Amino acid sequence: MTPPPATQVKTSITLERLLLERELHQVLIAYALLCDGRDWPGMGNIFSDDASASYGGRALPDRAAILAMLRNNLGGCGPTQHLLGNLQVWVDGEQVTSRIEVRASHRGTGDKQDQTYDCMGHYQDRWTRTPDGWRIAHRAMVVALEFGSRRVLGPER
Repeated sequence: MTPPPATQVKTSITLERLLLERELHQVLIAYALLCDGRDWPGMGNIFSDDASASYGGRALPDRAAILAMLRNNLGGCGPTQHLLGNLQVWVDGEQVTSRIEVRASHRGTGDKQDQTYDCMGHYQDRWTRTPDGWRIAHRAMVVALEFGSRRVLGPER
């Protein structure tokens, strides 16, 4: 799932293309808000039933594993903010892929409340159209930079 270089910018955009990008962007925004709000059931509206992922090189074979990883990392963490931007979308026949930059900030809780962990990188997603709208079929999170302590991450207590 390697998107074309950023230098390959299309100059003509159709209404259909704008609507597709808007729909995908809305799902991505929902993902960030669901993470920050710890709304695990809502994640069912983000990933397809047969989704898989790789977060920082860690393979997650199905949606249950993706949700378990999110719960185990964010559930016991203090406040977070997932910021997304610079969405790029590619359509190749029936295949739709995207890339969006991410900066995820995390603060500890309890005895770790003075600690933070930030990571920056991007999500590369392959999408599938379902009767309920677009869902992520596969996500690869590529981490480019980390600072702080991962010790602030953890499951609900």
